[in-house]
Amino acid sequence: PREAGPDAVLGEAISAYKVFLSGLLDLTDNLAKDGAVIHPAQTLRYDVDDPYLVVAADKGTATFSDIANSVAADYGFWLGDAFASGGSVGYDHKVMAITARGAWEAVKRHFREAGKDIQAEPFTVIGVGDMSGDVFGNGMLLSKQTQLIAAFDHRHIFIDPDPDPAKSWKERQRLFGLPRSSWADYNPALISAGGGVFARSLKSVALSAQIRALIGTDEVAMTPTDLIKALFQARVDLLYLGGIGTYVKAADETHAQVGDKANNAVRVDAEALNCLVIGEGANLGLTQAARIRFAQAGGRINTDAIDNSAGVDCSDHEVNIKILTDMAQRAGHLDRDERNTLLASMTDSVADHVLADNIGQTLALSLQQRSSRADLVAHEQFMVQLEAAGRLDRKVEGLPSSAAMALRGEQGLGLTRPELAVIMAYGKLELSAAIMESGVVDDPWFVQTLEAYFPPALLRFKAEMARHRLRPDIIAMVLANEMVNRVGPSFAPRLMAATGVDATTLVLAFTAARQILGLDALWLQIAAPDTRLGGPVQLALLDELALALRRQTYWLARRAGQSKSSVQAHISAYEPAATAVSDEGFELLSEFERQTANERIQALTDQGAPKALAKTVCSLRNLTPISDIADLARGPKWGWRQAARLYHQVGAQFGLERLRAAAGSVKADGPFERLAIRRLIEDLVGEQFDLTAAIMGFAGHEQAADTARIAQATVASWSGLRTERVNKAKSSLSQIEAASGPWTFAKLTLANSALREVLTRD
Repeated sequence: PREAGPDAVLGEAISAYKVFLSGLLDLTDNLAKDGAVIHPAQTLRYDVDDPYLVVAADKGTATFSDIANSVAADYGFWLGDAFASGGSVGYDHKVMAITARGAWEAVKRHFREAGKDIQAEPFTVIGVGDMSGDVFGNGMLLSKQTQLIAAFDHRHIFIDPDPDPAKSWKERQRLFGLPRSSWADYNPALISAGGGVFARSLKSVALSAQIRALIGTDEVAMTPTDLIKALFQARVDLLYLGGIGTYVKAADETHAQVGDKANNAVRVDAEALNCLVIGEGANLGLTQAARIRFAQAGGRINTDAIDNSAGVDCSDHEVNIKILTDMAQRAGHLDRDERNTLLASMTDSVADHVLADNIGQTLALSLQQRSSRADLVAHEQFMVQLEAAGRLDRKVEGLPSSAAMALRGEQGLGLTRPELAVIMAYGKLELSAAIMESGVVDDPWFVQTLEAYFPPALLRFKAEMARHRLRPDIIAMVLANEMVNRVGPSFAPRLMAATGVDATTLVLAFTAARQILGLDALWLQIAAPDTRLGGPVQLALLDELALALRRQTYWLARRAGQSKSSVQAHISAYEPAATAVSDEGFELLSEFERQTANERIQALTDQGAPKALAKTVCSLRNLTPISDIADLARGPKWGWRQAARLYHQVGAQFGLERLRAAAGSVKADGPFERLAIRRLIEDLVGEQFDLTAAIMGFAGHEQAADTARIAQATVASWSGLRTERVNKAKSSLSQIEAASGPWTFAKLTLANSALREVLTRD
């Protein structure tokens, strides 16, 4: 009742919350101490066993975690105080500033890729929220270069037209430290000329010359509502959303469609925004259509699910850590007080894990955005597959229809960053489910994946980790995140469709490829947030790594599909050869391959990459055929270097490397054209393998490839015994290359057919 005091209202809220949680737990499976599933009494179940239930705090119940956990304790629910994250012995998101820190990583990346370091250079901000809030308050303290021009909450409008970064940061810090605060508590002496704090209850706000210049108006007064709308449209670097409400829609959306009636009066259209970057620390700050419109106009934005994911991620870590430590407690390895002390001691480590996820996701989006035009056909195919399986409704997700995708293709456009965020989420969910179903998580290699998920202080509980109820889920989630982040959401389904392999083979190949290429350390070096590399060159270098990883995964998957093996078996089979060939640099390559490699290196150095790093990165493409080279050497027991040299000389003398490069440049207008080109490239690779094997058998010993000159002579000797066939093939290839116009699939098919004739009678 309205006449009741605050304590009575709070008591009613708590009582209702307990009833709600009891209703959930009454219908939820539980676990006995021996791990057996306990079904709810007098309940008819239609689903499978599922005892996993956690509750997340929102604005209304952020302080109710201990209450929720007490209800779970009354029920004897197996998760104990992991049922609700946070609370007196959990990770306090506001104290950790974890949600804001995650959102800030997204903001920093946007600016970094635009050539601005907001930790070192002043930048202007307009925001939604006040300093008492978690996401806004913490966010506005994460850079001392922040110039907060204006902000508003449900009570006040704060305007500081020309803030001093250092003084204003200290004042915001003071407000954040107060038990309760509003913009009215801001020291007016620290606000620049023409600014002030204005109550939203005012009928009118007098506009100073400075405010008029900020919002670009000649009016001398405005209502608070109109002033807020004008501030949204001001020219600033960052719009930072840290308060509840949907404030931006697309021009063709109605307020009713938005579904946030309380903010109808201050809502603006995305097309009217003039900021460079939007950080969506709060949920639903914009509609998805608004995000897309802003991105299409050149604005830099993700989605709320990306920007504020750190809070949810932190809760996930807490739950999984508490499950593990409770197992250790039951095993007698620590008592409750020791567990609580251990949890607190790992706060920084948990934050580091969570922020690494944020950094990885925003980087993944940047890489996907960079290739979105080239990947448009693959994205369309992925969406079609999801729709056919009944797992995607494009209209609900705000994704373009097939007709709209075709139009974008004609216009040379790809998916926007907010759309890519949705596709990425579906890619991870689909892949994670496939990995779980495959059982590949039981490969011994992934023990280290599980252990790396937890803070180092928990490694003394390895036995309990191995029995963690969510062990398969954690491994599958990490693997799906890593694969989609590095090679995109459509890579996995595309590779499995092209090769006919399952998720087990895919994961084995992807994991082995990373190790064989030595890619993880190089990726971390380049992707490090504090690297001196500029945003564009960082993405260019990582693109090169991703290309090498996709190619290596593809060729390993074709081999792994022939026999169910392990990650370690593939590494043992091919990593030594990769190391030996890598040590030779470009010396083993043909002249054409060296030339193209040097062109790639020069392109990267022109963008600002250190030459040594550019050379290391570009050399990874040379390892694409390493599995073929290792298999060739294994038969007659040649050395890997000698086999590699002969392999590349065969490619040079028969033009195979030029044809593969030409095939890669042919535009694929659809999935079938893409598949046809891929199959043609496979044929060319197969022919190079077969020709090399035939010449190795003819030469009989590895000394036949000790030097490039000897390798060339060996190929020439073999060809001399087949002069008519070889000359005919080379003549056909020369005629096709000399023909006018670019390479086409038809030309490549004829060239491939001519080369195949060389081996037909051997």
